[in-house]
Amino acid sequence: MHKTGAAMRGSGLGSVLFAAAAALVFATACSPSGQNASAPPSAPPILFQWEDYVDPPFLADYQKTHNEKPQTAIYADEDEGFAKMRAGYKPDVMGPCYYEFPRWQEAGLLQPIDTSKLKNWSKLPEGLRNLPGTSAGDRKVWFVPHYWGNTSITYRTDLAPEYVGHESWDILFDPKYKGRVAVLEGVDDTIPFIAHMIGVDPYNMSDADWQRVQAKLKQLVGQVRFVSSDDTSLAQGLASGELVAAMSWRVIYATLKSEGKPVAYMNPPGGMFTYVCGLVMHKEAKDYDKALALIDSSLSDEAAHYTIDHIGDGPANVQALEKEPDAEFEKIGIPRDVENFLKTGTFQQRLKDKEKIVNAWTEIRAGL
Repeated sequence: MHKTGAAMRGSGLGSVLFAAAAALVFATACSPSGQNASAPPSAPPILFQWEDYVDPPFLADYQKTHNEKPQTAIYADEDEGFAKMRAGYKPDVMGPCYYEFPRWQEAGLLQPIDTSKLKNWSKLPEGLRNLPGTSAGDRKVWFVPHYWGNTSITYRTDLAPEYVGHESWDILFDPKYKGRVAVLEGVDDTIPFIAHMIGVDPYNMSDADWQRVQAKLKQLVGQVRFVSSDDTSLAQGLASGELVAAMSWRVIYATLKSEGKPVAYMNPPGGMFTYVCGLVMHKEAKDYDKALALIDSSLSDEAAHYTIDHIGDGPANVQALEKEPDAEFEKIGIPRDVENFLKTGTFQQRLKDKEKIVNAWTEIRAGL
C-alpha cells in the first residue's frame, strides 16, 4: 500500500473515568436487572491506520455520535503494524489491505465484525462485500472493505512520447530510460507486477517460476534510479524530470495531474493491478459497539468524498460516488462505472512464502 507516515499520532490510551466505589455499589443495588447501571464509560477507541486514513473526515461521524474524539496511531507499513501488535499493542480498529489481513487473523489478533450493525455496509458493492475469505458466518466478516486503488506506472508523456497510445510496462526495461525509472519497495506490489510482465502467476509460483522472477528483478535493479515506496520521492522525481516513469499508485498520478504536470497513468492490455484495503477489529477491542461505530464512520459519505477528492483513492462506499461530479472521476482517471472497473485487471492477493520473497527482494535490492 501507498501511505508513508511513520510516527505515532494522538494522545495515547487516555484515562478511563471511574465512578466512586460507593456510587457503584448503590447503582448496582438499585438496578432492576441487578447489573451495574452506571458503569464507567470506556476509553475512546484507537484507530491504527495508514497516515492519510486517520484524517478528521474518517472520524467525524463517530465524534457526532459519541461526543468524543477517537484516538489515532499510524504505521508506515503493515509489517510494522503487525510486529507492534504481536509485541502487545492493542488498538481497537486497524486498516490492513486485503492481501495482508489473513496473516493478522491467523495470528489470533482479530474478531468478527457484525455487518448488521453497520449502517453503511449496504453502500458497498456486492463484489466487495463478498470478497473470498472474509466471511465469518451469520452476517459477520473478518474484513470490511474501505477503499481501493491501483498499481501501475505513472509516466511523463512529454519525456516518453512514444508510449502515448502504446502503453506498456516495458518502459521500465527500455535501455533509453536506464537510470530514469523507479519501482516500489514493497513485495506485495513489485513482485506481482514483474511476475505478471513475464507471464508468471505471482500467486501460484512454482520454484522454476520464482527463479525466473528473481532473474527479472535483478535486471530491473540494473535499470532503476531508486526503489522507494515514499509518495513524495516518487512524485518529486517525476515532477522534476529526474524520473521518466515510476511504478506507483494512482494517488501519485492524481497529485501530479492536479499540479498540471504532463503525466499519464498506464492501463496496458490486460489491465492494471487493483488493491483493496479495509478495516478489521482487534480481538481485545475495549468496547465492541464503539469499535463498530468507528468502522462505520470511516465508511461514511463524508469520508468517501474525502477519499476520492483529497487522497485520490476510490472509496468502497460506491453509493456516495453517485453524488460526485464527473470532474472527480476525471481527476484520478477512473470511470463512473466503478463496479465494472474493479472487475478488470489483476486483483492483488496474498503472496505465498512471503518471508522468503521479502528476503530475496532485499538481497536483490542490495545490488543497487
